[in-house]
Amino acid sequence: MPHETQDSPRPKTSGPAGEAPRKRHPWRIALAVLGTVLIGAVATGGIYAFSLTRAFDNGTEKIPNAFPEEASRPSGAPADTATDAPASASADPAADPGAVPAGQPQNILLLGSDTRGATGKNLADIRGERSDTMMVVHVPADRKNLFVMSILRDSWVEVPGHGQAKINAALSWGGVPLAVQTVENLLGTRIDHVAVVDFSGFEQATDALGGVDINNPIGFDSSHLKGHYFGAGGQHLTGAQAIAFARERYAFQDGDFQRVRNQQLIISGLLSAAMHKSVLTDPVKTSGLLETVTPFLAVDEGFDSAYLTALAWQLREVRQPQVTFFTMPTDGTGTSGDGQSIVNVDWDGLAAVREGFQTDTLAGYRPELQTLG
Repeated sequence: MPHETQDSPRPKTSGPAGEAPRKRHPWRIALAVLGTVLIGAVATGGIYAFSLTRAFDNGTEKIPNAFPEEASRPSGAPADTATDAPASASADPAADPGAVPAGQPQNILLLGSDTRGATGKNLADIRGERSDTMMVVHVPADRKNLFVMSILRDSWVEVPGHGQAKINAALSWGGVPLAVQTVENLLGTRIDHVAVVDFSGFEQATDALGGVDINNPIGFDSSHLKGHYFGAGGQHLTGAQAIAFARERYAFQDGDFQRVRNQQLIISGLLSAAMHKSVLTDPVKTSGLLETVTPFLAVDEGFDSAYLTALAWQLREVRQPQVTFFTMPTDGTGTSGDGQSIVNVDWDGLAAVREGFQTDTLAGYRPELQTLG
């Protein structure tokens, strides 16, 4: 069972996307923080729990018609009728087990966007914007682990109705429904929920947790925090430092590949910080964290506090070592027919990932390091 916070080592030939720099806020995952906050709400109960869940529902934007037409969608992974998920789900009366299908794997698509910060538009209305970061969170039926797969934004794939293109173009051309359909076709399985995150509030959320601890594999001079050097080894980062760390790609020979791994380090560190008992048992900290995050989050209409609280309760035994981060298999970089710098997909490697998603067997998948050979 893999417990890596980044891909297992075996280099492949690949490199940076080579595009002109753009303003980015690449740390885009909210499930860990929000789920942990709502676990705290369940544990505390009463008026406090009601207050937090209501704050989530009222504070997040809703994405209308977030999914493609049903006829075009694949089925999900089969339910595990032998799992103890039903008992886990109903173990606490504050959690609604009906909000999450018992014994059913869940796939949650997380899309990063600079929409609000760059254009002032609502997160739910992001057609015309390219997603900077894309991750798929797989929650297995037994609820014993979590798997988070990053997809490099320049991956050259089939975008339904548009032919071959970079995967992040799907959001621009068809909004959230086309982004969901593209990922569903790529993985051959259903996306159950989707969230779009603009982490302009990321700095405050990180600072609300008292910063984040990471083990930096590569020392580098920051191009986003002028004059700051991120040394190799243990680092405690403030919100501003964490943003700069997660945005960096020009300091690395393999650019976006290391940037994605650094994002995963930040997420892992924040997951540990958010699960600390000093946060879970402190109503002021948890409510403050929720109030910081929700204005920068848009979700499908079924992704509400009842769903998230029930899922969080089912995952209450999962800790950071049970969360596996990996990157979708790639096969180097190249140039498209129209001259774009692209990332080639390793289709043979992806076949094993597809099987893991489709049969809920990612626990047996052994990821490989996606980097410059």
